[in-house]
Amino acid sequence: MGKRLLVLLATVACLGFAATAVGQDLKVGTLFDYSGALKEWGPYHQKAAELAARQLAAAGLRVQFINRDSGTDAEKAVAAAEELVRKDKVAAIIGSGSSGVTIPVAKKVTCPDDMLMISPASTAAYISDLPADRKKDFLFRTCPSDALQAVVLGKLAASLYKTASVMYVNNAYGQGLAWQFRRSFQKRGGIVFAMIPHDEGVAKSYLYDLRKAYTPVFSTKPFISGESDVLCVFSYPEQAKVYVKEAIEHFGASHFLFCDGSKSEKLARSVGPKYLEGMMGTAPGVAAGESFANFLADYREAYGDLPSVPFIANAYDAMAVIGLAAYAARVKGLPLTPANIRDQLRAVSDPPGRFISAGNFQEAFALLDQGKAVNYEGASGSVDFDAKGDVLAPIEIWKFAKGGAIVPYSIEYQIPEE
Repeated sequence: MGKRLLVLLATVACLGFAATAVGQDLKVGTLFDYSGALKEWGPYHQKAAELAARQLAAAGLRVQFINRDSGTDAEKAVAAAEELVRKDKVAAIIGSGSSGVTIPVAKKVTCPDDMLMISPASTAAYISDLPADRKKDFLFRTCPSDALQAVVLGKLAASLYKTASVMYVNNAYGQGLAWQFRRSFQKRGGIVFAMIPHDEGVAKSYLYDLRKAYTPVFSTKPFISGESDVLCVFSYPEQAKVYVKEAIEHFGASHFLFCDGSKSEKLARSVGPKYLEGMMGTAPGVAAGESFANFLADYREAYGDLPSVPFIANAYDAMAVIGLAAYAARVKGLPLTPANIRDQLRAVSDPPGRFISAGNFQEAFALLDQGKAVNYEGASGSVDFDAKGDVLAPIEIWKFAKGGAIVPYSIEYQIPEE
C-alpha cells in the first residue's frame, strides 16, 4: 500500500474527533450522469469526487455527499436539483457532464436559488455567455469552453481531410461545438457538406439522418458529394454507438473525427475496434506536472488504472476547490453557505498564494489557519476562474489504437478564434 494512502487512512481513523472539533460537515450534492446518453461517465466522475472528499476529510473537513442521477436529461435533472437545493439543503452541487443539463438546471434552479454549482464537464461555449445578472456568479466549471476545443478540431480536420459532414447532439454543447468547428474548418479551406442535428435521447436508428451525409447533391458551386472525407461524431457515447455502426454497415464509412463527448473505448468495442483504429479526436486535456502525478498515484491506489473517460480529473478538482473554499470560509468564522463558499473560490485557486497540488489539503488547511494564501493547481490543470467562472486548459488530440484503446497523440494550447 502506498505511503500517501497509509497517511490518509491513519488520519481518517481519528476523523470523528477531529471533525467535531473543527466544525460542521460540508454537505455537497452531485448530479452526475448515471443513465441516459452519458451513463458511461457518471460512476467515474463520482469516484474522483469521492477521492477528493476522503482526502479533505483526512485533512479536517468532513464531506457528506447526497447523490442524484441527472439522467443526462434536463427535466429529470431539474427535478433532482430542486430536491438537492430545497429539501436536502446542500451547500454546493457538482455536475452534470452534459451542457444540455447544466444550463437548464442553472437557469431554473441553482442560480435563482443562489446555489453554487460547478460542472466538471459541461463545455458549451454558451455557458460563458449567460448574463451575469442571471448567473449571479454561482455557476462555475473546471473544464474549458468548446470555443477552445472546436478550433483544435478544425485545425486537425483540415490537416487530414478536405470535406466533412457533422452529426451533433442538438443541445447547447453539440450546437456550439459543431458550428465553431465548421467556422474553424472552413477558415482553413475545408468544406462542410452537411450539418446534421439529432435529439438528445438515444434513438434506435439514425439512418434517415445519415443519408444526409452520404447522398450526393448538386449546388450552384462545383459539385459537392455527400461522400464526405470524414464524418464528425459530436455526440455522446450511447448515441454514437448506434450511428457510427450504421454509417459503417450501411454506407461503408471509414473515416471519423471524434470529440470529448464521443471519447469512449466502449464505443470502439461496440462498433468493432478495427473500424476505428487510427481515428482521432480531441478533448480537454490535463497539464502534466506534480498535481496530476499526485492525483494519478492516489487514483490508482484507490481504484486501479485511470480509464480513458473524459473529465475525471476535472471532477476531482471540482470537489477539491469546493472543499478548500469551504475551509477558508470556516477559518473566517463563516457558516458553510453557498454564497460564502463561492466568495472564497477564487481566493484558494487563483494566484497569488502558496502552490498546493492535488491531495495536499493538510498543508493547505494549515496555511489557511495561519491566515496565509493558497493557490490550488488542479489535477486537470490550472483552476484559475475568470470573471465568468471559466478556466483555460490544454486540448488533447487522441486516437484509437489497435484493439480500441484510446491513446494520447499530442497536446495543444489554444485560444478562441475571432
